[in-house]
Amino acid sequence: MTQSVFAQQAPSSFNCNTIDEQALAQAELYKHIEAQAQTIAPTLDLLTDRDRRIIATIIERTPEEIKTIWIEAGITVWVQFVDGGRLAFDRNWFAIKVQEVKATLPETPRERNERLSSELEAACIKFGLTHGQIDWLSFSTTLYLNRLCIGFIGYNRANQWYSRRNQLGGSRTADSVDAAIASLGVRQPVAA
Repeated sequence: MTQSVFAQQAPSSFNCNTIDEQALAQAELYKHIEAQAQTIAPTLDLLTDRDRRIIATIIERTPEEIKTIWIEAGITVWVQFVDGGRLAFDRNWFAIKVQEVKATLPETPRERNERLSSELEAACIKFGLTHGQIDWLSFSTTLYLNRLCIGFIGYNRANQWYSRRNQLGGSRTADSVDAAIASLGVRQPVAA
């Protein structure tokens, strides 16, 4: 007795593992591995937002397009873009352009707050004071001498330091943080 088995083969055009599928799977795997590597040991981005704005202004691109920058052989500045492209510039020319752009680029609120915070910290050390938590939106804080509140200090929109003895009192403006603190009656400690 003969037995017949019916088997249907897939058409010759059918390929369950096409190159496109393999390429997509490989790209997905690489993306996953890169994400895990960033989680374990994140890459440090040495460029600040201001650096990116300066570079973008010089080369007439957007800051988001700038990935990194490096100097090769001490004479060539390379700018790497997020999309993989690169541009090369003479180091001396690029340095001159950076100084020109830096001088004209406005300060961001964050940069302003960082600058004011460092000025305030230096003045507090000089006068032997401490300060409370800084209100970053208005850049103001409370000043203390030996845990005793001596007044309030801040920086206004007219780019002046101000100080006042109490919360609702009148403010006195000054050109420097040292002058604003001195207007509260605080003097620098004298070394013995």
